[in-house]
Amino acid sequence: MLHQIATGNAIISVLAVLLALIVGAIMIAFTDENVQKASVYFFARPGDTVVAVWQSVSGAYTALFQGSVYNFNRDTFAAGIRPLTETLTFATPLIAGGLGVGLAFRVGMFNIGGRGQMLIAASVAGWIGFGFDLPWGLHMLVALVGGLLGGALWAGIAGLLKARTGAHEVIVTIMLNYVAFYLVSWMLRTPGLLQAPGSSNPKTPAMKETAIFPALLGPQYNLHFGFILVVGATVLVWWILSRSSLGFKFRAVGENPNAARVAGINVKSMYVYAMLIAGALLGLAGVSQVLGTVTTGFTAGIDAGIGFDAITVALLGRSTPWGIFVAGILFGAFKAGGFSMQAAEGVPVEIVLVVQSLIVLFIAAPPLVRTIFRLPDPSRAAKRPRPIVTKEVKAK
Repeated sequence: MLHQIATGNAIISVLAVLLALIVGAIMIAFTDENVQKASVYFFARPGDTVVAVWQSVSGAYTALFQGSVYNFNRDTFAAGIRPLTETLTFATPLIAGGLGVGLAFRVGMFNIGGRGQMLIAASVAGWIGFGFDLPWGLHMLVALVGGLLGGALWAGIAGLLKARTGAHEVIVTIMLNYVAFYLVSWMLRTPGLLQAPGSSNPKTPAMKETAIFPALLGPQYNLHFGFILVVGATVLVWWILSRSSLGFKFRAVGENPNAARVAGINVKSMYVYAMLIAGALLGLAGVSQVLGTVTTGFTAGIDAGIGFDAITVALLGRSTPWGIFVAGILFGAFKAGGFSMQAAEGVPVEIVLVVQSLIVLFIAAPPLVRTIFRLPDPSRAAKRPRPIVTKEVKAK
């Protein structure tokens, strides 16, 4: 059992995060002014440098924890738990986007079009959110469904082109990102489409109250109904991949499309279905930005880099639904706590981005992680000796 744990993928992800935090601690120490001053007379009084390093690193990571999980300096529990709600709010679109990228991974497709799919979904949901007068509940539902359909159809273009023409989904989705960005930018500058009436700024009007996701814990917190939708989406993707016949076909195509084709699976249809579902999940990320976070109107930067961060979340989560869920919360904590770390300790917020990048680097190089921590190589696992089967011959 210990050998299986040491050679599994989960331990690699955990150790990749640990290594990234260690490298981040080294960078924090090198950029701290007190450490730099103490290092000048290191050989005379080395203890001062050690203390300065400890204070800078522990202070930074304590601020990261208090800005993302719980702030012990607050007077009440309700105020102290606010950082955790911010983490979940940041994690909501990351989880949805990671699910979309991870599901495509399981089918053997690399969906880099998260930005374009989010922009189209946000535009459709936002247009319905500010342009129509509908009852509360129905308005939000129509805007949500419209955004999901927008993201699904935009991703479906890449799936259809791959199925019918063999076009590589990486190239197609990258190009569709540019098409979506400039299309939305043009609509934001065109009166009568997405631009707010009477305004010259490329920004939409505010969303109507009937279309906004309700707050889960009251108006003092930013956590909204989108998080519940993301939890439901995680359960749905888990059920599709693990319990449905469609998920079995997805996994078969992802493992070996030629063998799946021989087994009677329509591989081309699986590509289209996978991209439609993946686009809808990334569309959920875009809708949560418009109806849950940026309700005062949005610009062409509404995606906020989430479409690319979702790739990192999917990689860290090993393309499994619950792994992506945990990875999304971790990266949401980095986003929420990074600003607190910068404000409290003066640590550049770019160090958090470096830590995120290092996590991807270490996950992409499992042999490096195994070498550093001296983990056994799964390819060299001892095999059980095969039993010798002898055939008895009856004497005549």
